[in-house]
Amino acid sequence: MLLNLIFVIITGAVAYHGLTYRDENGESDYGHLLFGAIALLFCLRVLFVDIFQLI
Repeated sequence: MLLNLIFVIITGAVAYHGLTYRDENGESDYGHLLFGAIALLFCLRVLFVDIFQLI
């Protein structure tokens, strides 16, 4: 359970950084958006399936 919580916190931070990152011109980078979206999927999967046991 503790490992799942740590995983959710870390992947949530990676997802937040990846989805909100902007360069000097204020534009998003496709690499950051891609890996942020992937991290968000893993974060939500572990949160709902392993921690909350909803599915």
